[in-house]
Amino acid sequence: MPAKKKVDHKKLLEAVESGKHQAEIIKEFNFNNATQLKMHYLEALIDAGMVHEIKTTRASAKTAIPKETFVSELGSVAISKELIDEMGFAVDDKFEVRKTKTGISLKQID
Repeated sequence: MPAKKKVDHKKLLEAVESGKHQAEIIKEFNFNNATQLKMHYLEALIDAGMVHEIKTTRASAKTAIPKETFVSELGSVAISKELIDEMGFAVDDKFEVRKTKTGISLKQID
């Protein structure tokens, strides 16, 4: 399966909202067909919060990863391997820990 086409959702929404013809938008964004345009337009609407994503069993399984942790007696905080994998972290990644108004923040550093 080929890699998914990267599209600037904001520009796509602007093109559609400006009233451009479908053929112009397909050409501008180098889509292969109208179906590809419509799929990317739907994704853009979802990203913009204008349309709610439809929940599926796959999505619910994905959200089943535990997102809670605790501080051990030694003061360590452990994050589950599933969550580490979902976030795309790797062995030896380093983070800066910062206190925020709502809790803590981890910022990945080089």
